[in-house]
Amino acid sequence: MSTPATVAPLTTHDAEALITAARRAAEAAGATVSVTVLDAGGHLIAFRRDDRAVLISGETSTRKAYTALQLNAPTADLVDLVKPDGPFHSLPTALDRPLLFIAGGLPVHRDGRLIGAIGVGGGTPEQDHGFAATALGTLA
Repeated sequence: MSTPATVAPLTTHDAEALITAARRAAEAAGATVSVTVLDAGGHLIAFRRDDRAVLISGETSTRKAYTALQLNAPTADLVDLVKPDGPFHSLPTALDRPLLFIAGGLPVHRDGRLIGAIGVGGGTPEQDHGFAATALGTLA
């Protein structure tokens, strides 16, 4: 029987790099955002709220990251599923947090395995998704 290959976990260094890249992308667009990074277990490993960002953006970025992690999917791809009578309209969550299906949450993979998630809140949904995607592009 073969042993599964080990995949390096998401580190605090990775998380800080994701936050820096997302914030730089937001600043270039003139937006102020909050960024949350979770590890594969759903533990908060890094968070940053710009002092000029709306206070609720911190909760929003965290909920987006939890949603992306739980469902292993970009939150932008899930919007239609939560419309009334959609399959996820009243989906319960094991984390005792309501899911938030607005673009800006992305799962983080390494070698094809889920190792965490990033959530960005504070801009428009499209901007937040773009900032998170830009950040993911910086991970080696």
